[in-house]
Amino acid sequence: MSKDSQRPQPKSRGQQNRPKLETNKRSPAPQNSSTQPGSNPDKGDDPEMDLIYGRHTVLAALEHQRALNRIWMIPQLQSDHRFQKGLSTAKANGTLIDRVSNRRLDQIAPGTNHQGIVAQVSPYEYKELSELIDLAQAASPEPVIVMAEGLSDPHNLGAIIRTSEAIGASGLILPQRRAVGITSTVMKVAAGALETFPVSRVVNLNRALEELKQAGFWIYGTSATAQHALYTVKFSGPVVLVVGSEGQGLSRLLEESCDVLVSIPLVGQTPSLNVSVATGMALYEIYRQRRSAE
Repeated sequence: MSKDSQRPQPKSRGQQNRPKLETNKRSPAPQNSSTQPGSNPDKGDDPEMDLIYGRHTVLAALEHQRALNRIWMIPQLQSDHRFQKGLSTAKANGTLIDRVSNRRLDQIAPGTNHQGIVAQVSPYEYKELSELIDLAQAASPEPVIVMAEGLSDPHNLGAIIRTSEAIGASGLILPQRRAVGITSTVMKVAAGALETFPVSRVVNLNRALEELKQAGFWIYGTSATAQHALYTVKFSGPVVLVVGSEGQGLSRLLEESCDVLVSIPLVGQTPSLNVSVATGMALYEIYRQRRSAE
């Protein structure tokens, strides 16, 4: 038997010319008219509005001229040179800017690390899946898209968005049901990444994967029990990295829709990794391989 015939192969889908997987040679080793102080913006008290908070998050929104309905900020920040241009543009575009105390901000965005500034925005605008695919293919000949199944913790989602954007991924796909969407907490943890990183929300993840396959993407799912270790798989061409929910991992149906399942070998006593950490490690390996080949 030849060496190539021993390599892990993706599931067959006819005679499509899809790249082979290879084994590496190394050994495994707001306060607004309908929102009262003390309400939680993540619970959707006003379905037409949302809050973002934190200096980096609001600054990124200002720099990308995102439509902001209102900004509450402590007076000291108005003299901060980093904010002056963005605030001037926002005010010219009709944004209301209120100087308030930290105590007032604690009422508008209770329980948050607002860092002296809160802004009211319209709900996050998700991309259609077809638009996300077009954007990814226009950005790179070998784009990487992340798909997350059933995440419940907005901190994990925000961390995945921030890491994905920082490493170079082209977008994220989320399910519409039984999963957290883009909330104020997600925006804060993502620290401005959502201003340039597109997210799509779909009714059915399996149908979305079929559309991605038709567009030429290879589907790689992460699973703690997968046969192929992450670093033994060669990631080439357009890639979708599919990660599962906290505690449950990928569902059986979604695993079956993947071309290849990969695992991250662990040697310590910890049985598993946080999903945002595992996503970051998998993305880093994908881009490490590609940069090593340049």
